[in-house]
Amino acid sequence: MTETIAENDIAIRMKGVTKIFGDDSERAMELLRSGKSKNEVQAETGCVVGLDNVSLDIARGQIYVVMGLSGSGKSTLIRHVNRLIDPTAGEIIVDGSDVMQMTLPELRVYRRQTVAMVFQKFGLLPHRSVLDNVAYGLEVRGVDKAERLATAEKWIETVGLKGYENSQPRQLSGGQQQRVGLARALALDTDILLMDEAFSALDPLIRSGMQDQLIELQKSLGKTILFITHDFDEALKIGDRIAVLKDGAVQQEGKPEEIVLKPANEHIEEFVRDVNKARAIHVRSIMEKGAFEPCEVAVQDTARCEDVLPLFADHKLVGVHNDAGEQIGRITAAEVIRALARHHSVEITHSDAA
Repeated sequence: MTETIAENDIAIRMKGVTKIFGDDSERAMELLRSGKSKNEVQAETGCVVGLDNVSLDIARGQIYVVMGLSGSGKSTLIRHVNRLIDPTAGEIIVDGSDVMQMTLPELRVYRRQTVAMVFQKFGLLPHRSVLDNVAYGLEVRGVDKAERLATAEKWIETVGLKGYENSQPRQLSGGQQQRVGLARALALDTDILLMDEAFSALDPLIRSGMQDQLIELQKSLGKTILFITHDFDEALKIGDRIAVLKDGAVQQEGKPEEIVLKPANEHIEEFVRDVNKARAIHVRSIMEKGAFEPCEVAVQDTARCEDVLPLFADHKLVGVHNDAGEQIGRITAAEVIRALARHHSVEITHSDAA
């Protein structure tokens, strides 16, 4: 289900974005618009369809996840936002500005001040210390040395690397290097963060920790984060909204629970078949709404079923609070179980009585 967003609240808008790689892109575009598939277009023209008529509105302050398998077009999509790739057709509007109309000087300013990117391979400068790596973007921007180093120190501490300021990247673990990359992007203080498979090179335990840290940071920073992943569990854990790509086209877009509970087609069904439903369903979608007596324990309305289940070991009722800390509802273990059971099909075999 497409989200309706007020114009002033849209951070990133993509309208009909199509990208075709190859020398015969005009003919490939004609075939694509006539209904030919990605494979058929490639067979007839030798061109590769990277994106196929992608339209997305991404609201300010969201973690918006684009996911898909290898070759689905997700990394191609994110590289359009900072114009590392130009589209064959379509519009890209960021903070009200048409990215495709920017001159090279305007584009440089845009990349330094509006968007920051966190890469899968960390992208650290091996000959620079952690401190100088984090400060690098500010140095390029022309910020005074004392100011940029002070800013870098603040973000190094924020991501949990205090004491590593003078270390070299080669002396750090993969998770620590990724924290440096995140701190470097945060130091630029741009409104928009682009994260391309940022955690996929990490071990599972470290990856989970980085996901948790991103969620915690987002609560205080309120950035607009466009996050690319091939991992559906990761998308469910961190995403406010999710778009699923296949062959460069959007298959479904919506809240995590919408994707999991109402898959649009067989491709989405394959993704969600074995997914942890408790991670997808938010308590706000199943709570009993109202101004009840305050509960002894409460969770945010953004909490998921997996977050609230452990609380029922000691409490029959759990309150649900909004961002202002006001109780707007409550939930019981029975309601959570019913919600999970409603979306879990089991084949039951009846045996004849002896």
